Amino acid sequence: MKKHGVLNRDIARILASLGHTDQIVIADCGLPIPEDVECIDVSLKQGVPSFVEVLAEILADMEVEGLIAAEEVKEQNPAVHRALTGTNIPIHYLPHEQFKDTTCKAKAVIRTGEVTPYANVILRSGVIF
Repeated sequence: MKKHGVLNRDIARILASLGHTDQIVIADCGLPIPEDVECIDVSLKQGVPSFVEVLAEILADMEVEGLIAAEEVKEQNPAVHRALTGTNIPIHYLPHEQFKDTTCKAKAVIRTGEVTPYANVILRSGVIF
């Protein structure tokens, strides 16, 4: 049994398979997920687990070189925006509709129980060397 890092076997498998510039999404429970993208649903009930909780655990286990978020998060969800800017990882913003279109390039979407608007981010994998 693993002692450290992400215990969810599907998330651990995806993280281990990522190469440089591969992308995954951490999403609220309302984001539409493209049919051809794996969905790892960790939601238990509204708000559990939160977007911020899942983001923190993924960032502790994944090398990330860039984030993509919806432009609307800046004004519509200041708490999530603070969490994203607090990572000190460069953020590129897109209009929400374009953000949704971009999720089709992800290897997986991790669906949280988050129920606040625009609580979604695309993480672009970096390298550890």
